[in-house]
Amino acid sequence: MNRVIIIFITSILFSGCEFLNLKNKENPTEGRRALARVDDTYLFEDELEGLFPNSISADDSAGLTQRYVNTWVKKQLMIKEAASKIAFNEAELERKLLDYKYALMVYEYQKEYIQEQLSDAVTDEEIVQYYNDHKDNFILKQNIVRANFLKLDNKLRQRNQMERLLRSDKSSDKEKLKAESIRFANNYFLEDSTWINFDELAMNTPLINEPNKVGLLRGNKFIEVSDDNFTYYFKILQYKISDQESPLEFVKDEIRKIIINKRKVELAAKLENDVYNRAKENDDFEIFDEKD
Repeated sequence: MNRVIIIFITSILFSGCEFLNLKNKENPTEGRRALARVDDTYLFEDELEGLFPNSISADDSAGLTQRYVNTWVKKQLMIKEAASKIAFNEAELERKLLDYKYALMVYEYQKEYIQEQLSDAVTDEEIVQYYNDHKDNFILKQNIVRANFLKLDNKLRQRNQMERLLRSDKSSDKEKLKAESIRFANNYFLEDSTWINFDELAMNTPLINEPNKVGLLRGNKFIEVSDDNFTYYFKILQYKISDQESPLEFVKDEIRKIIINKRKVELAAKLENDVYNRAKENDDFEIFDEKD
């Protein structure tokens, strides 16, 4: 169950409780400060205790309180509107509220169990195995490259020297280029082993409007483009175009997350089966035949 579902369930749970209490007409209790009222239902200041961190400033606290009060009023008005338009079956509503409550209880227990049992260590062997078994799931939806990139001011005196270093394959020149880029480049990307979306690399350069990027990649190892103020250099070390298989390195982090999520699902199933089998051994439940 994801966070959105939990927020949704919690909202319904509280809203439902407020609906059930709607008919319990309350007056402000002596000594309690009311912050808002919708008909005879009140929101009291002490009901907000613990909702906001103690570390926030008085101004921030006042702002959060005002937003909470406004939200509460809108919710109460919607509850009132719903109650006036629909004849709710309160027994059925109560059953649904209990279902949501129990679902939340189970979710919290599963979450704690998974946190205790989960190992998030994923070996390279596991990643390679998953990649080989599911290659069809890792087809590229964009063009990606391993590349070096420089953005240099057109007036930079070191521009030709840095272009020469960028074109070079010598290790010493690569190290020198990194040092020079830190000093003089307006922007740079020099991670040889990292695959990156080509559109991300070309963003804010004249290449972003290139209509045939695939042809550009296929026909050029070195690309140089300019605008009024800057020159942009792309040294293409390797490329993959959309609809090809993703390189393992490009999807490695994604696979790691998939494997961990798979473990979470397996742990949740294991917990459910363990609880069921233990209860069965202890004769804690019985399923009756409909014919009995």
